[in-house]
Amino acid sequence: MHADPSRVVLRPFHLGWQGPGGESARARKLVDDVVSLTESEADEEYARVLHDFEERHWQTELLFEERYIQMERMLGFDGDELSQQRKRLIGAYFCHEYTYAAAALMNPSIVPHPDQSGMSGGAVRFVMSLRAVGEGHISSIVFREGIATPEGSFELWPQSHFATAMLPDDSLAACKSDDCPVTVHRHSESTLSNSVIFPITEQQRGGLEDLRLVRFDHGGGDYEWVGTYTAYSGASIRSELLRTKDFRRFLLEPIEGRAGRNKGMALFPEKIGGQYCMVGRQDGKNLFLLRSDRMDRWDDDGVLLMEPEFPWEFVQIGNCGSPILTDHGWLLLTHGVGAMRKYALGCALLDRDDPSKVIARSRKPLLTAIDADRFGYVPNVVYTCGALLVGEQLLVPYGISDSAVGFATTSVSEMLARMLDTA
Repeated sequence: MHADPSRVVLRPFHLGWQGPGGESARARKLVDDVVSLTESEADEEYARVLHDFEERHWQTELLFEERYIQMERMLGFDGDELSQQRKRLIGAYFCHEYTYAAAALMNPSIVPHPDQSGMSGGAVRFVMSLRAVGEGHISSIVFREGIATPEGSFELWPQSHFATAMLPDDSLAACKSDDCPVTVHRHSESTLSNSVIFPITEQQRGGLEDLRLVRFDHGGGDYEWVGTYTAYSGASIRSELLRTKDFRRFLLEPIEGRAGRNKGMALFPEKIGGQYCMVGRQDGKNLFLLRSDRMDRWDDDGVLLMEPEFPWEFVQIGNCGSPILTDHGWLLLTHGVGAMRKYALGCALLDRDDPSKVIARSRKPLLTAIDADRFGYVPNVVYTCGALLVGEQLLVPYGISDSAVGFATTSVSEMLARMLDTA
């Protein structure tokens, strides 16, 4: 899978960054300029806009109309006397096309789909999240759906020509600080594979980076899909949670507590010993195990889990997604950084009941960048944010030099055979 500049989405256009409810003299002057057009001038300009953009987007005119309503509210003017067409033209002036994956598509995670109806023979329908990078190096979250089999094969569902931005709920307008949660939803007629989650809050304005999804089991078949990601403001980072039950409506909320200042946190898929557990890199170099009584608050600095031990990871190590439960213990994919800042993937096995105990770890890399995979936006990097266990097979989507996504398959037994017993 590669970056694709033809994938465009219609997005709000801001004359400089504007928070919800903000006023802008420049924006009001633009509205006044459109209102000053004669009917024939307005009709001619709107016809030109439709000719250029109508077939490139889904429900284009409705999106123009929705954007007009947002601007009317934001600027506080009365447009009752304006024609529907002129309102849509005003909305068009406050929209633009954005190529959300023009620069890169990378760092995927993968989880079982909420809908497993019709699956047989051990096949699993899945949801894969990806980090898409577009204009201005802004990262957003996109999704692909597909089916994986116990034999190691997989198939991605096709995408349509149109992509749509997920829309914030009323919670955004009511938010008075950058620390409150917000919710977004996708259009009811848009598929998940054609929906994009863009930065919303000031803390997120530089990008939503490296979502690590996991299907979390609250017990009794009560599943919630939870992802940890880095919200980048352009100057600072903060870990946040994405939470959903159906991949239609998503809650985005900050992680409270000291641990939230770091990036690369990965949640275990169930409580252990009555507590939530995460793996994180709290000091920028080593892996730590963290525990909390709340999913959204992590005050624990954690206990040291793993330090760099082998040459391919001497610079730093980190997790590559949430631990995966196997009959042998928790399988944790890791990444290491070695000489010349070359990234490689490895793994470790943690005790089922006490994941602070490392049973085994890989002495040599399982996957590293070679040949064409070494070239890209950031060379010599392979990176994943999660893998999918189907039977005894692992499907591992991974980022290639921060530019594309490849896929690898292996078995649990093969990975165990490559690990060094730490006892």
